[in-house]
Amino acid sequence: MKSADDPHGLLAWPDYIVHAIRELKEKGLYRQLKILDSAPGAAVKVGRRSVLVFCSNDYLGLATDPRMKTAAVRAVRTWGTGVGASRLISGNITLYRTLEQAVSKLKRVEAALVFSSGYATNVGVITSLAGPGDLILSDALNHASIVDACRLSRAEIAVFPHRDVHALESLLRRTRVQGRVMIVTDGVFSMDGDLAPLPELSALSRQYGALLVVDDAHGTGVIGPNGGGIFDHFGLKDPAALQVGTFSKALGSLGGFAVASAEMVDFLVNHARSLIYSTGLPPSVLAANAEALRIVVEEPNRRKHLHRLAGYLRQALAPLGFSPVDGPTPIIPLVVGEAEEAVRLSAYLWDEGIFVPPIRPPTVPEGQSRLRVSLSALHRQEDVDRLVYAIKDYFRQGS
Repeated sequence: MKSADDPHGLLAWPDYIVHAIRELKEKGLYRQLKILDSAPGAAVKVGRRSVLVFCSNDYLGLATDPRMKTAAVRAVRTWGTGVGASRLISGNITLYRTLEQAVSKLKRVEAALVFSSGYATNVGVITSLAGPGDLILSDALNHASIVDACRLSRAEIAVFPHRDVHALESLLRRTRVQGRVMIVTDGVFSMDGDLAPLPELSALSRQYGALLVVDDAHGTGVIGPNGGGIFDHFGLKDPAALQVGTFSKALGSLGGFAVASAEMVDFLVNHARSLIYSTGLPPSVLAANAEALRIVVEEPNRRKHLHRLAGYLRQALAPLGFSPVDGPTPIIPLVVGEAEEAVRLSAYLWDEGIFVPPIRPPTVPEGQSRLRVSLSALHRQEDVDRLVYAIKDYFRQGS
């Protein structure tokens, strides 16, 4: 379609928008927002229906924990609803210091810096530390926030195959850049639930003098003996590495953080634009985040229950032809291939009272559309059984 009155043959804006939406629908890639009429949980209300939720990142079920609510309400009564400015102006209230001390203690790292979101953290960290003339080596399945941050940095970017340590080492050996080198990876990959080969990445970063940046958004609170995330899981200490994380997943709230040496954190305070030019988080959020960290440390049974459920679901899916990666994470993908098939399976489960939206390109590669099942500590085994039975029924009807 072309516009008759446009000499460049481009659609006028209204026509372009209509055409783009129509194209998404034809390809099975159209997305719509669902409005939930109750608080997050194992089940939620959507209109008059109650549906089981197997797509939330509230892995530990903390988003509605009464202690989180109490901490948030107390902070509002004491501090108000906002901090009024960026952290470098007048927004750096005492609650920030308390929270950052708790984060660094959980991560067993010298210092922490809290940002407004996980996305803002990746953008702030990567664009502060890499620029023109530098080289970023990025895993092929890194999160979109990492991809965007790498592009914004204007550094040279080389993408290595997913978790391929040998390909990464080959890139490191061949590099001829005059600037610095950064290796960046997710710790837990959000669409597959698999782990970065952290010990090998850490060793390579030391060998070649590269900075290792690990986004532990989906590991923090969930894996490791103490819930400390991927470094805790592997029992690895790497003082030179930089970790990124978020409070918006297992910790049930909002915000992001970076943990590293005190010197690195000081550098970020002075260079990270997404920190410098963002208003600070509300007091209620800061207080809830600190309470979540306390619960993670003091209640390991939440993680143990979550891991038991994940193992149970993986075993139950094996006879259906699914082979999700074995491991400690509650992310279990049902890869079905084409986008249309993922949409059909999701719609069938919705009709059965189960909410798992389809994940399609560009979030995942072409031919890798899926339902990303994620478990919560609020789920019971009978909830998982209901999901498995519904999936079985779908494929039985299609055979």
